[in-house]
Amino acid sequence: MPTPDSPLLLPVVDEDGAPFWEYAAAGELRVQSCAAPGCGELRFPPRPCCPHCQSFDSEWRAMSGRGRIWSYVLPHPPLLPAYAEQAPYNAVVVELSDAPHIRLVGNVVAGPDARLDSVDPGRLRIGAAVRAVFCRVTPDVTMVRWLLER
Repeated sequence: MPTPDSPLLLPVVDEDGAPFWEYAAAGELRVQSCAAPGCGELRFPPRPCCPHCQSFDSEWRAMSGRGRIWSYVLPHPPLLPAYAEQAPYNAVVVELSDAPHIRLVGNVVAGPDARLDSVDPGRLRIGAAVRAVFCRVTPDVTMVRWLLER
């Protein structure tokens, strides 16, 4: 929801997902994984219990930050004024190269601090290679965004 620090939508951080945002603030893309012996399954979104073995033991595994556009949309009409000012922009679903069953939502941008409309929508393609970058949108929130690989 928008805040005084940012007119953009911000994540609601819960106890299970807090480490994801802390790592993002440090410029790292990490995904929760099961820490039970013999399991190690990655899971996203974060949750307290492994859906594979039901263990409550978890750790955060570093990802390469590389992926492919699995899906994307160009929202019309934007719902909030801050987004209307940046239209047309994209919202993408990225499949991680390290964990193809893990998909993250974000935006493809021209640079870490670039506007959401900084990439021509005509350049987006399903399967296009991307890599994660990090944009501090408020003093407390760093978002994962994506750059097109050349």
